[in-house]
Amino acid sequence: MTDIVSLPPETGPSLDLRGKDMAVAGQWRLFWLKFKKHKVALVSLVVIIFMYLVAALADFIAPYDPNATNSRFTYAPPQVLSLLLDGSFQPHVDQLKMTLNTESMRREFTPDPTKPLPVSFFVPAQPYRLLGFIPMQTKLFGLANPKPGDSMYVFGADRLGRDIFSRVVHGAQVSLSIGLVGVFMSLILGVTIGGISGFFGGWVDLGIQRLIELLRSIPTIPLWMGFAAAIPVGWPPLRTYFVITLIVSLIGWTSLAREVRGKFLSLRGEDFVTAARLDGMSEIGIIFHHLVPSFISHIIATLTLAIPSMILAETALSFLGIGLQPPIISWGVLLQEAQNIRAVAQAPWLLFTPAAAIVISVLALNFLGDGLRDAADPYESVS
Repeated sequence: MTDIVSLPPETGPSLDLRGKDMAVAGQWRLFWLKFKKHKVALVSLVVIIFMYLVAALADFIAPYDPNATNSRFTYAPPQVLSLLLDGSFQPHVDQLKMTLNTESMRREFTPDPTKPLPVSFFVPAQPYRLLGFIPMQTKLFGLANPKPGDSMYVFGADRLGRDIFSRVVHGAQVSLSIGLVGVFMSLILGVTIGGISGFFGGWVDLGIQRLIELLRSIPTIPLWMGFAAAIPVGWPPLRTYFVITLIVSLIGWTSLAREVRGKFLSLRGEDFVTAARLDGMSEIGIIFHHLVPSFISHIIATLTLAIPSMILAETALSFLGIGLQPPIISWGVLLQEAQNIRAVAQAPWLLFTPAAAIVISVLALNFLGDGLRDAADPYESVS
């Protein structure tokens, strides 16, 4: 006989209520309950929200114009932001003292503790428009009452004396947004083409699948290089940005289309599809009003995992010199400075700073995608 273990009386009702709640919980409620168990995904979600806020508020957060040059501080090293001065809270950086090394004929910068430069929050700045339409004359932080010759390079400077921190912050606007725009285009193509393929089947499915196989058989980098080389050099930056986005998303829709096709093949014979068809609903209406919403959480998880691929694709194209080009600022464009070994040896922050931003964003998006994928798994139980 099987031993029957009775639960304490006080624990029985709470378990019963929890079971009832789970029995009547909707799709999104179950999705959230499973997602919040994934602690790494929750932390990654916070990181991603923070990075996109930084990208959206780049003009406010960046202390300098990302294209402003200063020949006095070429390859200036990062300055440490100290919070205490003479025992009191006073954010400051030490002024850089430049000397010329007569042996290597290179400039050398050393911090001068005797000349602290106070750093303040919400400092006045030149007029600009936040988000393109909000007039502003304030920056989040910067030097308080700066004088000619004062400097603040928390992430160092490049070969033209441009502030790397400001350039990385502004680069996030392009590198992070190109992933969202590319994924949005992949969503439209993948759901539409994959849905038609799986729902109608037959020769339609056969033709679409052969097209997908053809696109996936073409080597990605040579394909991107061919399309990128066809972009006219004289095009304005905004047009070039959208074309590069189109090139990056050209292949991304194929994997989503196959996943949507598989879902449609398994769902098109269900009773709710038959009922909708008998009710007079059109085939397109069944696809977008019944079938797609039934696995929308799975699509969200898939798209989240696709964003890092879009970011890395743009970075690779720009790094190779066939993607975005200056004056557009992206993390891939910033990594072009790291192609020169001599420059990296003299200023390693040119490589580490944009590379760190790429690694953090890609890892966070991958961890978030893993958590969303596990939460969207219908066979994963909520414990």
